[in-house]
This record gives sequence, structure tokens and C-alpha cells, in this order.
Amino acid sequence: MALPPSIELKIVTPDKLLVREQVDEIEIPGTQGYFGVLPGHTPMLASLAVGEMWYRKGQERTYLSLAFGFAEVLPDRVTILAQIAERADEIDPARAEEAKKRAEARLAETRVQHAKEVDYERARAALQKALVRLQVASRLQFSGRVGRQRMPPPQG
Repeated sequence: MALPPSIELKIVTPDKLLVREQVDEIEIPGTQGYFGVLPGHTPMLASLAVGEMWYRKGQERTYLSLAFGFAEVLPDRVTILAQIAERADEIDPARAEEAKKRAEARLAETRVQHAKEVDYERARAALQKALVRLQVASRLQFSGRVGRQRMPPPQG
């Protein structure tokens, strides 16, 4: 059986279908670590962590922030069902910075006061989401296109 030439990528959140494209390569943040997907990948299901994902179409990479959910990987398509997914151009860095500061303050309260009313895991997840959002948003500074970054040409 011949390998498919590309992968159909769908990224769906509770609110909308965010992405539906034919792509060449994908990197996804799984709970067991990041994993890459190329055409012809072995079928699998994976749970998603909070992290930066990207997909490549030709020489262009598009970056997104993901948080929680599942990925279904098949040889010719990948479907991501995420609780939260945002393109780099949809992220407000000032808002993400404020969320980071709030989460850091909640975590500091927990350490200093051992406050039971502060849910440590929720504060930790909020901090992680804010940091990933800032990382993805920073990709726009280094690319000439919205949410996309060109890869250098292959050497050799």
C-alpha cells in the first residue's frame, strides 16, 4: 500500500472548527510527550497536554496553543479534539501576561500560606497555559506571516 501524499488535519474545539487543511507534517503535545506525525503514521489515540503544536505545509509552519483533549491519528488524517486551541494571531500577549501573573500569585499564596482554598493544580495548569500562549504568540515576531514561520531550505 502506498503512503498518502499528505495528512488531512482537523482541529476542533467546543466552539468551532479551527483548522481543516492538507498538511505535510504535524507535532502535537501529548500527555506522554510531544509526538510527530507524517503521512502513513500508525493509527493511534493520544490524550493532549497543554503545549505548543505546529503543522507544516510545504516550507511554512503554523503554530497553535493547545490545552487538553484527544488526538486521533490515522495514516491519512489527524483529528484533534481540544478543549482550548488558539492560533498565534488570536492570542493577546498582554492578556496572557496578566494570566501568567495571576497564576504565579496564586501559586505563591499556596507555598507561603499553605492555603487550602487555592487549588494548586488549577493554578499550575493556568500558569502552564499562559506560558504556552506567550510562547506561541512570540512566534509572530519572528515570522513575516501571521502565525506562520518559514523553515530554512534543506542543506545538501
